[in-house]
Amino acid sequence: MSRDNVALHNVAEPLPADDGVRLERLPPGVTEPFNDRSQEEYRRPDGVEIRFVGESAEITLSCPEGSCEATPFWGPFQEQPGEHVTLDAEPTTVELSLPERVAAVDRDRLDDRYFDPTVGRLVLFGNPVVLHDVSGDVRPPEPAERPDQTLLTYGTSITQGACASRYPMTYGHQTARLLGDDHVNLGSGGSAFCENALADYVAGRDDWDRAVLAVSVNMIAAGFDADEFGERVRYLVDTVAGAHSDKPVAAVTLYPFFADLCPDISDGDEWPATPSEYRQELRDAVAAADRDNLHLIEGPDLLQDPGGLSTDLLHPMDHGMTEIAHRLADRLGEL
Repeated sequence: MSRDNVALHNVAEPLPADDGVRLERLPPGVTEPFNDRSQEEYRRPDGVEIRFVGESAEITLSCPEGSCEATPFWGPFQEQPGEHVTLDAEPTTVELSLPERVAAVDRDRLDDRYFDPTVGRLVLFGNPVVLHDVSGDVRPPEPAERPDQTLLTYGTSITQGACASRYPMTYGHQTARLLGDDHVNLGSGGSAFCENALADYVAGRDDWDRAVLAVSVNMIAAGFDADEFGERVRYLVDTVAGAHSDKPVAAVTLYPFFADLCPDISDGDEWPATPSEYRQELRDAVAAADRDNLHLIEGPDLLQDPGGLSTDLLHPMDHGMTEIAHRLADRLGEL
């Protein structure tokens, strides 16, 4: 397998699998102390990209545990819907060829902060994936052919992109595009518990230029009281921001959800804390850290239209994802 001829973006380390390698977002050594659900989520390749430069390539992948969507891009240009591929347990070869019009596009008409149009990108979103083979006269992109800066996002399934119609509609991907950034997605659906090991790992990475920590409706639903939540988020925000004093870090309070919109609903009756208490704990954590590069952003300020949520009144759909992305990009651009 000529895997060295491509770049594996948002992949911590390729792990051996039957006739290939698994593309996972965090190393198993980091996720070992995480809750079981979070370990599973980081095996999902949401936001993983296989990248190359060349006129054509054939990439063979499989999804042994369900299905995974593979969306081709050439630089900033997304392929038409008919070119999207749904992977399953049977190895599938995705054939990519640089479109004639894309190859001829006037570079002066493009944002030069973003990807060069000759960069082929296969963007993955779904269940765990195995990469079996890559063929074609291709090479990995060079630094000048990809964005100069990288946005890292951590959070729940909202950050991971659970209810976006396709991965490019997730708020993280859209925010990065608006900023002209690359994107690293560390969302963990249903299981973002702000573990200290996660904070240490993000703090130890040097491949990002700004970070968003959107935390964490998962913890209130899992029964963490306000003090437990506060203790973990204080470590998270202080550790990440403290390790990179020259990089802006944004801490985002809970987005509006059913507990805010349905005051008489019974789901939260047994919760040991309220959404208001969680939001205040994060405000207090940012204030206590007292770091110039650490900034508080209120989730309700980013998602002002509750009609952007799905019918579970928790997960933003495309409209909500886009609203968050535009407001978040504006705020990050000011920092």
